[in-house]
Amino acid sequence: ASRETSILYKSREIIQEHKLNMKLTDIEFQADNTKATFYYSAEERVDFRQLIKSLASEFKIRIEMKQISLRQEAGRIGGIGSCGRELCCSTWLTDFKSVSTSAARYQNLSLNPSKLSGQCGRLKCCLNYELDTYLEELKDIPKLKGPLKTKHGEANLQKTDIFRKIMWFGFEGENTWHPITTERVQEILQLNESGKLPETLQVDKDMTKLVEAQALTNDLERLDRKYKKKKKRNKRKGQDTSPQSNQEASSPEAKSDNKPGKNRNRRFGNRKNRGDK
Repeated sequence: ASRETSILYKSREIIQEHKLNMKLTDIEFQADNTKATFYYSAEERVDFRQLIKSLASEFKIRIEMKQISLRQEAGRIGGIGSCGRELCCSTWLTDFKSVSTSAARYQNLSLNPSKLSGQCGRLKCCLNYELDTYLEELKDIPKLKGPLKTKHGEANLQKTDIFRKIMWFGFEGENTWHPITTERVQEILQLNESGKLPETLQVDKDMTKLVEAQALTNDLERLDRKYKKKKKRNKRKGQDTSPQSNQEASSPEAKSDNKPGKNRNRRFGNRKNRGDK
């Protein structure tokens, strides 16, 4: 391993001398140490014929150049993913399928590149793992072309729970989200198509609690209150372990009451009295 590491660094210097736009990732030697495979990644086609001659004359071995993708490069290097486990590409995944942003949209994930990208810089392969399940469940979710119209006003879609078949809607100017079933959404859509307006969304209160948007200042105040409670608890603990209580515990009278010999004599005395009786 130490030999491969030293050759890896030296090879990168030789690549810079040849001014080639490629990244050398790993080197793998055969068992007899007569041939080595150089794994590299590059965005464009690279002419490395002169590079092979330079490497062969430098290390006195046969050279094989093998181009790998960015996902394969991450698999060879290894690492820990955001899930806390070892990368799939470095443990068991060998078939790398293309991943698109539509997979994140179907799963109601925010399109944040820093969270959706893996260590290879591409979209995470795990976005495809549950995609088929989501696509199957989405067949029962009604497709909306606009807000739901009621006599109370227009309700816009805020969130969808695909597996529980619940959709949250909110009226303009309100911070409350109203959860209704997909069946009720279909009914309202049919009424809107026929030119009729229902009274309200008819929210089932037992279905789920209403979701209210909270301001960021409220969250910060809540954290401050938690911190103050912890401070009060620590003060109470400090009062319980005061010097006065420690003196009482270390007084000779307290020690005499807790002598094990005294209690032991009492037990033996009771046994003697029982025997006399």
